[in-house]
Amino acid sequence: MPAQPPAPPVFYTFKDNETLVDSLANFVIKAQRDAVDKRGKFTLALSGGSLAANLRGLAGQENVQWDKWEIFFCDERAVPLDSEDSNYHSNYVSFLQHVPIPPSQIHTIDVSKLGDLEALADEYEKQLIGHFAASNAARYPTFDLMLLGMGQYGETCSLFPGHDILAERDAWVSYLDDAPGGPKGRITMTLPVLTHCYRAVFVVSGPEKAEMLHTILDEPETGLPCSRVRPAAPGLVFWFADANAAAQTTYPPTTFRWIDNQREAEEAVEAAKRRAARRAAGEDDE
Repeated sequence: MPAQPPAPPVFYTFKDNETLVDSLANFVIKAQRDAVDKRGKFTLALSGGSLAANLRGLAGQENVQWDKWEIFFCDERAVPLDSEDSNYHSNYVSFLQHVPIPPSQIHTIDVSKLGDLEALADEYEKQLIGHFAASNAARYPTFDLMLLGMGQYGETCSLFPGHDILAERDAWVSYLDDAPGGPKGRITMTLPVLTHCYRAVFVVSGPEKAEMLHTILDEPETGLPCSRVRPAAPGLVFWFADANAAAQTTYPPTTFRWIDNQREAEEAVEAAKRRAARRAAGEDDE
């Protein structure tokens, strides 16, 4: 039986960044409840950069089962954990320091291995294996939610366009020493890990993201790394964008609501396309 094709991206747009932040927090908490109800825990992978600031809405949320959370990092720079360049640090400042997740459930790199990128990546992969092997017999780990950013080159995590690391199919975590911006030494989860999660969520805000977001969603054939994150069924991919970031994108936005499965995602995207077509027809009639 042929594999079911991935669901189309679900595109949510918000009038401003504060509305996006509140809606994202709502979405994450619903994903947590869904995961805990079905699997007894919530495994979340975080990115750094501007994404971390958009997680501030999670602080102060009520009725959250923080003791069920297991936090990993989609990628990390080979720097100390208190460095301004550390993805852990940016998430700690904006979110993690404000919530009672047990420290043993926040999985960071082993800083004793900063001088050996291969060893750093191998050790972090062993952390993933230790967590997922008992509950997940699949070839790749299956995160409940992966929160992702979109970089200036169309990269996500530390998966840069044209880099050999995009072809990695065996390792869960790999490394690079030639990142084109910021610290050159990094480790990153590989593309197959991103495409085997239950839910992948990209978060973009600000006018500086507008042109690249248009390319990713309207011209996916360009094959940029962000466009390639299409989780295998039953996984879903969502885009959260504020009005400034979404200004140049013609991919039809979906009204924000919880979407639970591939059928609902397909129906929501088709409904968005129909609304866009009606609006276009109305404009043409004027």
